[in-house]
Amino acid sequence: MKALESMRTASVIGLVAAAACAKDARILSGPASTRSPQFAVLSAASAAAGAPTGRHLVSFTAGAPADFAAQVRAAGGTVLWVSSDAGLASVSGLQESGAAALARRQGIQSLVADVTIALDDPQVRAAARAAPGAIASQLNPELAFFFDLQWNMLAVRADAAWAAGFRGQPNVSVFILDSGIDYLHLDLRTLVDLSRSVNLLGTFLAPAVVNGDTVIVRFTEADTVAKYFPGRAPFTDLFFHGTHVAATVSSRALVTAGVTSQTTLVAVKVCAYINACPFSSILGGVIYAADHGADVVNLSLGGAFPKAGSGRFVGLINKVFNYARSRGVTIVVAAGNEAADLDHDGNSYAAYCSTPAVICVAATGPTAQASDFGPWTNVDAPAFYTNFGRSAINVAAPGGNNDSFVWAACTQTSLIPKLADCAAAPSFLIGSQGTSMAAPHVSGAAALLVPIVGRSPARIKARLQQSADNVAGNGTSPFYGKGRLNIGRAVGAIP
Repeated sequence: MKALESMRTASVIGLVAAAACAKDARILSGPASTRSPQFAVLSAASAAAGAPTGRHLVSFTAGAPADFAAQVRAAGGTVLWVSSDAGLASVSGLQESGAAALARRQGIQSLVADVTIALDDPQVRAAARAAPGAIASQLNPELAFFFDLQWNMLAVRADAAWAAGFRGQPNVSVFILDSGIDYLHLDLRTLVDLSRSVNLLGTFLAPAVVNGDTVIVRFTEADTVAKYFPGRAPFTDLFFHGTHVAATVSSRALVTAGVTSQTTLVAVKVCAYINACPFSSILGGVIYAADHGADVVNLSLGGAFPKAGSGRFVGLINKVFNYARSRGVTIVVAAGNEAADLDHDGNSYAAYCSTPAVICVAATGPTAQASDFGPWTNVDAPAFYTNFGRSAINVAAPGGNNDSFVWAACTQTSLIPKLADCAAAPSFLIGSQGTSMAAPHVSGAAALLVPIVGRSPARIKARLQQSADNVAGNGTSPFYGKGRLNIGRAVGAIP
């Protein structure tokens, strides 16, 4: 068994609570780069409540009007992006009167104020560093230096797929809509397509606490990247989440193995390190992925909308996701970490498991472990935090549970104080826990199926469900859907 060269004490990242009280808030103008990287932390609670971003989403009755940009300028706003094919656009700077005027224009179906959504991840284990001189093993991922930590890859029989030669193909692309990717991490170098990776955050408003006061910050993450990591692409990961998710999908297997080792990754940054994900950026990211050759999209993003009065949000989600599906894109989403019954969630619409055009993934994990290296007890138990629902969940996959974690790469460009060790070497990893970690196992499996069944979201979803292990018995289970993911069986490596 390999020994950890450096293991820190277990820790939990606390996302500092910040009340999103716009009535009493002040606006801090100017670029974020003029302040400390810890100047603002947005809480999951405030983001989930729908903090405004200063933007609007515009839906068209057909395509975008030819003079749409001029219409927006006349209303006092600026077009951020527009997709005539998807029938949607995002604009900023509209005041109430300008928004009302634009909404009355011919060809405009609806105009909705944008909101923030938070990444939904409960716990992170402190970093560990791989030994110098470790060698990447894309042809033998089980030789990764810390593979002995990865109960999750054995649970879904990724090892059986590798042994049969199913390790992914470079011409298959998984787009990671998240906080970015550390594309220079040793496990990710050469796997990230830098030409298609992009930062779609732009500038937006976010509630924050500064010196004890609630304020509204004009936030531009690209400015923060430029100040603290000059020379790095704007889509580098200042948080940790996107890098961990990406390396679970595809890794060069120097430090830890991914489900695949040769699949191409594309970073689409839609979440800032202050844990704010503008809804407009997420929808724009799905459209961007569909228009730029995505085979699979991974959305390890939480959040929910109240059903009452949120029909326009729901309509926008369905519109965009159906557009991506029509272009052959398989969308995999995390179920969320609130231990909520999605079949009986009252006035809540779970974004994005309530959307038909997705594969919704719940989380599993051991009930106990003797150490980080095992042995592990009951690895297929439902995670204590996972959302569930017989009609909502399609499959389950490892997300960690109790004292167990899913281990993968940690970004060297994180601005989270408790992850400072990740910047110390290019081979750091962290353990993380959540349905955010379960979803990329399924995205990696979907990538392996693209060359087998084609770019067909329906066939890929069916194969994943039909090949899953019925760990809760036959039929559909609230915690497992059609079962726990079995990658080896999905690709035909095992019966």
